Amino acid sequence: MLQHAELVAFIATSDIDRARGFYCDVLGLAVVEESPFALVLDANGVMVRLTPVEAPVVAPYTVLGWRVGDTTSMGATVGALAMAGVERERFDGMEQDADGVWTAPGGDRIAWFRDPDGHLLSVTGR
Repeated sequence: MLQHAELVAFIATSDIDRARGFYCDVLGLAVVEESPFALVLDANGVMVRLTPVEAPVVAPYTVLGWRVGDTTSMGATVGALAMAGVERERFDGMEQDADGVWTAPGGDRIAWFRDPDGHLLSVTGR
């Protein structure tokens, strides 16, 4: 039924200006529209709506992620995030390398980080 519909992602934030700084200035997403109800961003053709709320509820799992390509792209992305001051998350019981990257059994390489409201985000490469 929805296989041909465009996907829209929603992220709640307690501080729209701080979120804009992170998602636009650090991650490089472009602003599409701004209103009192949302800051709408373009994530490579996917609409991401940053919605202002009083107190966001932070899920204990990844809520938004990007597939960045091969090992070289993954390394460059993780390095660029580090240079921008983004700290990678580490999880007990998961063998992550010095850059915080975990290699899944299928070969994907995943690194996690948090946005200013604490939402868990990820980048995945092969």
